[in-house]
Amino acid sequence: MPPTAIRPDELLPLPGGTGREDVVRLMAALRLRLGDEEPDSRTAASPRPLLPHEPTASADAALTEISERARIPLPGGTVAVLRSSGSTSGRGHLIAVTAEALRAGARAGEQALGGPGRWVLALPTHHIAGFQILVRSVVGATEPVLVDTSGGFDPHRLAEAITQAARGARAYVSLVPTQLHRVLQSGPAVLGAMRQASAVLVGGAATAPSLQQAARAAGLSLVTSYGMTETCGGCAYDGLPLEGMRVRIMTGYASGAPHPPSHDEEPVPGRVEISGPMLAAGYLDQPAETVDGRAASGSGFRLDDAGTRWLQTSDLGVIRDGRLQIVGRVDDVINTGGVKVSPGPVEDLLGAMEGVAEVMVVGIPDARWGQSVVAVVVPTAPDRPPSLAELRAEVIRRLGPPHAPRALVTTTELPTLGPGKRDRRAAARLAVQHISEKEGTDGHGH
Repeated sequence: MPPTAIRPDELLPLPGGTGREDVVRLMAALRLRLGDEEPDSRTAASPRPLLPHEPTASADAALTEISERARIPLPGGTVAVLRSSGSTSGRGHLIAVTAEALRAGARAGEQALGGPGRWVLALPTHHIAGFQILVRSVVGATEPVLVDTSGGFDPHRLAEAITQAARGARAYVSLVPTQLHRVLQSGPAVLGAMRQASAVLVGGAATAPSLQQAARAAGLSLVTSYGMTETCGGCAYDGLPLEGMRVRIMTGYASGAPHPPSHDEEPVPGRVEISGPMLAAGYLDQPAETVDGRAASGSGFRLDDAGTRWLQTSDLGVIRDGRLQIVGRVDDVINTGGVKVSPGPVEDLLGAMEGVAEVMVVGIPDARWGQSVVAVVVPTAPDRPPSLAELRAEVIRRLGPPHAPRALVTTTELPTLGPGKRDRRAAARLAVQHISEKEGTDGHGH
């Protein structure tokens, strides 16, 4: 396919920041594409699909990437092109989304949260989490309260925005785990304001059980959100699929065999597949079969024998008591000594331990084991990090020796892609660098 599958003049690039000017322009453009209002003069040149981009990048750079990477024309009904985070590949997909899918996601989310409300925006709008907040505001005929994070995230400004949003309305806010962690460390005034929110959604990355417990113990109305750009944002809250969404687990995810539910056995982890009205139109940077529903294998969109369109995710999950639980990713599995270790259960276990604020478990090359399991930890108290021996003992007791980390790396924050999406490749590089430096220092007797 030639690189001109999508011409630059077919899209309208707009900065996807959290500042007032960026948000006003995006909101005006979304009203034109999702509703019946007259277009704003700055965005009304044509009803071109939107291309929200990193606010520090140029529009020309964003358009050039589309021109170089797009392999198919824009699908009919596309109102925006968004880039996924690329959690493990390091390079996100270019994803076409429709007005119908965006509206379906906004309405189902509102219903699940208990009714209309006013949103606080504290996430960048060139990624789906922030973009969907603008969509929800347009669909709900409200104006979001803005927390400009261009100069960094300030929990006190967030608290002020929550107080403003809660005046005469239900207040909703969506955060990533690192933001929630800072909120919980910001004192009683911030926490008091946060308790006014009818729902504090947290998503974009696996949220450590200890962080969830701390938030709920502080009186926050926490809702864990699962979703992605391909589902136009959150499609399951606290593990429960939103109205219209279907979730199934493919335990033989290489061959595509669905796992029948059973109350008599432990659920078997498998690839998560999702169907429903929130699904995006498809990937622009992959062949056409990912758009028309004939994806053959791996992650992507496909039609089943009944003609139902499904998204094959890269997530591994189980369904317990009707709730979806993510345990890892298909491409994150660590092969250590011939034993396949999914990082998710290890991260859940370590994340619940005292002294661990956040954790990521990665595999790094090892001459003896093939891959070695390493825990990258953000300690609750940097001057009193947990010891490797403590972490290993707990994992060995609960999951067995192959799952136990053979090395511990501490850091002040986990590397991320996009709004809180964890960057496993960067974490693995950090682990390799740390261990190499330690071995070099030890080898020289320092």
